[in-house]
Amino acid sequence: MDRDALQLLDYCIAHTTLEPPDLYDLERETYLKTLAPQMSSGHLQGQFLRFISKMKQPETILEIGTFTGYSAICLAAGLKNNGILHTIEVNEELEDIILKYFEKTGLTEKIKLHIGNAKEIVPKLKLNYDIVFIDAGKNDYAFYYDLVFDMVKPGGLIIADNVLWSGKVMEKKQRKDASLLDAFNKKIHADERVENILLPIRDGLIIAQKL
Repeated sequence: MDRDALQLLDYCIAHTTLEPPDLYDLERETYLKTLAPQMSSGHLQGQFLRFISKMKQPETILEIGTFTGYSAICLAAGLKNNGILHTIEVNEELEDIILKYFEKTGLTEKIKLHIGNAKEIVPKLKLNYDIVFIDAGKNDYAFYYDLVFDMVKPGGLIIADNVLWSGKVMEKKQRKDASLLDAFNKKIHADERVENILLPIRDGLIIAQKL
């Protein structure tokens, strides 16, 4: 990202509702204790997800890819009183930090953490969702989209992160990850069962609403 883009991003963050202290602490601990802290949603994207959830007021949310829990906490902010968010993380080494911040934010009754393979866990949940957030292995995005589609309620949202892959999806000679994400974006855009929008927030968010 060039200097002008970074300055614009800083300006956007400076004019966005302040990050709650618990999320600030989570972000800091993520940078101190994980090898790829940039995988965290962060303040700007987290606030956007919070807005989406609060407008949607979902009863059920599915998140595929918890990392340290930042996005789950933001999405859970809009849940109805009896709502629940199921989040799936394959890396068991992150469980302690995830549960620590779910407790700190008072969300242990609202968020159910599953440790394991999402491909195996999702079918076993047998639920219908108002929002699905996909932020796991990029090679599997199309698989997850097809896996959850029939589980999403009419009017529900499927949101996927990192779909611009630092702009590499536009390159003529794409590496595997960029090529798969480009194909995924095209797949959603061509899907007549949804309306969609792709937003250049951080590394790209695509949002599809089921018709």
